Amino acid sequence: MFGPLIRDRAAAGASTRRKASSRGAVRVAPPVQRQPRLPRWRLPAFSGLGAKLQQVVWPLLLVGLGVGLFELGQRLLPLADRPIALVSVQGELQYIDQTSIQAVVQPYLTASFFGLDVHALRTDLAAMPWVADSTVQRVWPDQLVVHLEEQLPIARWGEGALLNSAGRTFAPDDLSGFIHLPQLNGPERSRERVLQQYQQFNRQLRDQGFGIAELELRERGSWFLTTREGIVISLGRERLNDKLERFLTVDQRLLSERRDQIARVDLRYSNAMAVAWRSPTSTTAGE
Repeated sequence: MFGPLIRDRAAAGASTRRKASSRGAVRVAPPVQRQPRLPRWRLPAFSGLGAKLQQVVWPLLLVGLGVGLFELGQRLLPLADRPIALVSVQGELQYIDQTSIQAVVQPYLTASFFGLDVHALRTDLAAMPWVADSTVQRVWPDQLVVHLEEQLPIARWGEGALLNSAGRTFAPDDLSGFIHLPQLNGPERSRERVLQQYQQFNRQLRDQGFGIAELELRERGSWFLTTREGIVISLGRERLNDKLERFLTVDQRLLSERRDQIARVDLRYSNAMAVAWRSPTSTTAGE
């Protein structure tokens, strides 16, 4: 009696397992295909005589490559290295003429584009009296660009030179066109000092309508100023700006209407000034 019951239970269990396994789906992943690896290239290993040959062959190959590149450059250089065909001069030029520039540049044009000595040409251009600064640039294939900066004269220095804003002198051939510039004189070593004092005096005087015609520093250190109205002012050695202010104060109160009659003013006193008039009968002294 137990035999059929056991078989029925076993059959029921098997049926239950089959139903339970049918509830979920099983996904089978496809096999991963790996890319084949490329073989690595390696230098063959040399040993013995082969290693020694390798040490000799590689330097020879490098030397041969360098010689080949050099020969190639020598053959291509004539094709790129042309004569200068165009010279362009740039800059705001008022006193430098094209003829003088051409006289300096022309000897260099016999050289080729790469053979031209740019540094030497720039030095020769800078040596021209009216050139304050110069640049020279090659523009491939056959152009030369010259840029010139001209001197800016602000005063005459001594008898045959002009003074620029940086306190440097230059000597053009002809100074006849610069008589209107103020005349500055002094020892050569004091050039910048004289220029600075001129600029200071000029700021003080122009507010009251004066202009400077001449400023001189003598060897013993005394300063003498001449205005454009022809008044010679003796300033001495010390407190120069204070003394000039004293003159301007007295001029504003007492002398402004009689400037054309003043010949000289002596400011070498500590707290006074002396005025010499152009007319011998009108000589007086003022505080």
